[in-house]
Amino acid sequence: MSKVTAAITAVGKYVPDYVLTNKELETMVETNDEWITSRTGIKERRILKEEGKGTSFLAIKAAEDLIAKTKLDPKEIEMVILCTATPDMQAASTGAFVASEIGAVNAFAFDLEAACSSFLYGLSVAAGYIEGGRYKKILLIGADKNSSMIDYTDRATCIIFGDGAGAVLVEPTTDGNGLQDEYMRSDGSGREFLNVAAGGSVMPATEETVKKRLHFAKQDGQTVFKNAVFNMADVTEKIMERNNLSNKDVDWLAAHQANKRIVEATAKRIKLDPSKVMLNIQNYGNTTSATLPLLLADYEKQLKKGDNVIFAAFGGGFSWGSIYFKWCYNS
Repeated sequence: MSKVTAAITAVGKYVPDYVLTNKELETMVETNDEWITSRTGIKERRILKEEGKGTSFLAIKAAEDLIAKTKLDPKEIEMVILCTATPDMQAASTGAFVASEIGAVNAFAFDLEAACSSFLYGLSVAAGYIEGGRYKKILLIGADKNSSMIDYTDRATCIIFGDGAGAVLVEPTTDGNGLQDEYMRSDGSGREFLNVAAGGSVMPATEETVKKRLHFAKQDGQTVFKNAVFNMADVTEKIMERNNLSNKDVDWLAAHQANKRIVEATAKRIKLDPSKVMLNIQNYGNTTSATLPLLLADYEKQLKKGDNVIFAAFGGGFSWGSIYFKWCYNS
């Protein structure tokens, strides 16, 4: 009997209409287009401005895009995994709400949070369910409304993050494609360097936490950058060594879009031709859980069945990892 692996069989995406450019940010904080572009590679990012709409709105739109493209009956979806660092609210599952809103009435759903590594970890979880034979149609969504936790007077964070969502359908295959291997890591001591300090169980919301602006994301940029460069490149190199892949064997590097320099450092470590590196950070900024599925959506027409894709991500916590994946279809 042929081995069952987890295949991505469809992708969908959604980004808000509002474009926050570097020029507009110049009117908000002390910065300029050249400074932002040279240090991050970001030219613009999308922001969800509508009152009362959160991460679920983005996720629903991405899922609906996938469903419309594939003519998938939502009732056939057996599981919905929502990867996000910005759930609609505490306690209530955002994933469960998304599943109900798209008509996935026969699915069970849950949220998965691992900061910027959420979608990568989610792909690992979905693959485990598929390979185990329990489920055959899993909708995996990466979505974040990062603007909900960004202080637009803080130059260190407001230039980086944007809002968006991407979705993939994960199904079983026996043709040798799909998820081949993974190498996942985490280090909890890193959480002090990138976090939203207040609003959780350690520091519940109070008048004082709001006054001190502790409900916004803060980061030690230099420490996060150094760890991201080293660890994302390290796991990428390790997954290739473990599977006897040379740089010539790799067709695409799909790396988390946190900073163009981090992506370039990862590609340089494995001596990969720049033409094989997926990049869209210039258009969206860092969309956290959404960066990897947005890459797949933007590059879908260039991907060919059997292409060797190396996924890599690094996020707060710290969390990071790499997945070796053989692409499953021609669009």
